[in-house]
Amino acid sequence: MAGRIEDYALIGDMQTAALVCRDGTVDWLCLPRFDSHAIFAGLLGTEEHGFWRLGPAHAPDAEPPTAARRSYRGDSLILESEWDTPRGTVRVTDFMPPRDGAPQLIRIVEGVSGRVPMRSALRMRFSYGRVVPWVHKHEGRTVAMAGPDSVWFDTSAETYGKQLTTYADFTVAPGDRIAFTISWQPSHKEPPALPEPEQSLEATEDFWREWVEHCTYHGPYREAVIRSLITLKALTYGPTGGIVAAPTTSLPEDIGGVRNWDYRYTWLRDAAITLSSLLRTGYREEARAWREWLLRAVAGDPENLQIMYGIAGERELGEAELDWLPGYENSAPVRVGNGAAHQLQLDVYGEVTEALHLGHMTGLARNDYASLLQLKLIRYLEDHWQEPDEGIWEVRGPRRHFVHSKVMAWVAVDRTIKLIESGDADGPLEKWRELRDDIHRDVCEKGYDKERNTFTQSYGSKELDASLLLIPQMGFLPPDDKRVIGTIEAIQRELSTPDGFILRYPTQGDDEGVDGLPGDEGAFLACSFWMADDLAMIGRVDEARRLFEKLLSLRNDLGLLAEEWDPRLKRQVGNFPQAFSHVPLIDTALRLTASGAYGG
Repeated sequence: MAGRIEDYALIGDMQTAALVCRDGTVDWLCLPRFDSHAIFAGLLGTEEHGFWRLGPAHAPDAEPPTAARRSYRGDSLILESEWDTPRGTVRVTDFMPPRDGAPQLIRIVEGVSGRVPMRSALRMRFSYGRVVPWVHKHEGRTVAMAGPDSVWFDTSAETYGKQLTTYADFTVAPGDRIAFTISWQPSHKEPPALPEPEQSLEATEDFWREWVEHCTYHGPYREAVIRSLITLKALTYGPTGGIVAAPTTSLPEDIGGVRNWDYRYTWLRDAAITLSSLLRTGYREEARAWREWLLRAVAGDPENLQIMYGIAGERELGEAELDWLPGYENSAPVRVGNGAAHQLQLDVYGEVTEALHLGHMTGLARNDYASLLQLKLIRYLEDHWQEPDEGIWEVRGPRRHFVHSKVMAWVAVDRTIKLIESGDADGPLEKWRELRDDIHRDVCEKGYDKERNTFTQSYGSKELDASLLLIPQMGFLPPDDKRVIGTIEAIQRELSTPDGFILRYPTQGDDEGVDGLPGDEGAFLACSFWMADDLAMIGRVDEARRLFEKLLSLRNDLGLLAEEWDPRLKRQVGNFPQAFSHVPLIDTALRLTASGAYGG
């Protein structure tokens, strides 16, 4: 069975990523891209669906030993795991070098003390565990091949095949270094170049050191911010600038339930807020690349703006279920693709416009088409902002007039007005000022419950929604407005878990709730960071700091966060690691640092 979600480490090459468990097992890897078929899908099934374990040898009927220590090497994505055994100590270094040719996953075993018997067990299964490849030798190299894919396995250790698995049994002593590499190549092409593990390790370490040096944040939460920035960089698809929401699919929001989605795509919302965090911490090149990706993806068709695209801008992300995979801890179905791609989510227009506005304000080189796109988005909103939509949480129930969607429509108009006022675009200024006022008035009249002094999830609803916490952060109302304070306090009362974290909205257990799905979910980590932000904005800075540091304590030992925290099971749930958790972590750290709200 796969490990707990927080037991995994992330390694990647800015085109795909692997998850490595504490026992040295790679349980998830898609090649050659984030959204390609997995060759190791044990995370969503069993060992029969593909895995690669590398660690101290153990008895056949015993559980694989877990590493006594693990960490990233400095500020990098190079994972180091150490095992203490009765016979000595051994270290395994796992990494994926930034790609220059074939994608590679490299694992280097190093003896630290004593003489430690080791085993590598490699079971490749293509097409998410469904296809057993033809494994054979080619000029001294091991190659697994099926259909369009081939994976080449290189090591100096002696290997053998048994039960459709490739093994290597060996012993390491102090100073020994034995490397193992897999490289992907289209099956019709010549074999990939022989790997150079030690040179690749040095180049990978240099890459991350140089990249981190660009960070402009030097506050008290630097370790958490740097790790989150590295994670966001790892989720960026280098060739296009697209940013995936997470490198996994179908890790459940509700263990054993049906809330399992494919996050290996670029949500405009997630990518836009990622862009804002990168810009505010000194990473303009990534911001520029994302803006170029956006302009290519949307092209000349902003009227049909999708909420998400493929990492190269693909529009068709048809959803399917992989019925041969039992799912993570039997959380089925396992889904690939995402049927929410064609939903109407009006808030996306606001997030995209806010990102473009921030790029403009922080000196990102002017792009005339970006300004033209912004104007086209507002012309669309002129005719459609009054329509109901599926909202930020992608409900699969009926459309509603979600308050957050209307607020973000207001943001889109407001930021475009600022663009015109700056002289960098032309548009009907007075007309759009009236539109901005109309949207604001509509939200305050129809989305506000005077009796409870709180904004509500949707027009005419009594339900609350944590996305309302963004009202002051987006400048829709000032933080000291009584309606803002009332909303914050209402969410604390009604959407807070016993340990103080925030739910997105109420769910109904076995009954279908507002999102059209049965089951419950954990506390949504982004919403909890938003609460910390709001508390700081209304002057409750000590409370904000305590909540923020409590959230930091939920990270795994490597500083990584999934989408949610299950307050009942006390564990991370949802796809992992999640950009939408790491971005608000950065934002809250910046806000608290600016306010001086930290403990020393």
